[in-house]
Amino acid sequence: MSEQSLDLSFQPTRAGKDLKRLSLRDVEHYNCEGYVAPFKIFDTQEIKNIRSYVDSLMEAMGETGAYGINCYQARLSGLWDIATDDRILDCVEDITGPNIVCWASAVLSKRPRDPKQIPWHQDACFWSLSPARTVTVWLAIDDADESNSAMQFIPRTHKEGKIPETTMDEGSVFHKGIKITEEMCKPVSNNLEAGQISLHADMLVHGSPPNDSDRRRCGLTLRYCPPTVKVIDETWAQGVEAIICRGADQAGNWTHHQRPQNNDITKTTSPHVIGNN
Repeated sequence: MSEQSLDLSFQPTRAGKDLKRLSLRDVEHYNCEGYVAPFKIFDTQEIKNIRSYVDSLMEAMGETGAYGINCYQARLSGLWDIATDDRILDCVEDITGPNIVCWASAVLSKRPRDPKQIPWHQDACFWSLSPARTVTVWLAIDDADESNSAMQFIPRTHKEGKIPETTMDEGSVFHKGIKITEEMCKPVSNNLEAGQISLHADMLVHGSPPNDSDRRRCGLTLRYCPPTVKVIDETWAQGVEAIICRGADQAGNWTHHQRPQNNDITKTTSPHVIGNN
């Protein structure tokens, strides 16, 4: 796969009057800035239950799952249920349209005093998907703010195409990252309370600094796109297990996975590992 074969352009959402959760102003903000937040999805008891569930997954995985648990959305019923929750999908539909695929997920946890940074990067540049139409939902499992390494966005960079990367030092999770210039907008901290979500475009530059606090920062990312998006690398496609969350895949671009019966992470494996945030 060559970079030339990827369509990394941004297509603005054309919202009508039948919005389910977002307002016209929210959609305009997403189109202009590349993200929109926050939206309260889960109440205090619900997110407490989700946190306990996520903690159990990480505990079962031991050191392997200490930082991230990737792409189990079609293999664990607990993650499948979160990915298909109507309250989340109502937000996503207002951006993607009525046909929705969830093709990836990741539990991303930064321990207290975690020295590693996630460098500035654009997600879609890591993926073999075209065109670039993925919307990432970031669900806060813990409260996230500037002190415990909340994710940060560089507004409006989602419309810049692929931005050149530079080599990063050993304090970075990725070996390459984007160098921010004076011409770019000032970073915005994606502060969220536990149970809230943000949504951002797949070409928006984002990252997170080291966690210098005594508080963990854990979130669940869910990747959604319309089924008109295609996986353009057959090898990469073998690691993608999609859920048709709403509507239909009329073009037949995706293989749908029904809700799994299993919810024990030790009885299955991840099909693929796709990035961190």
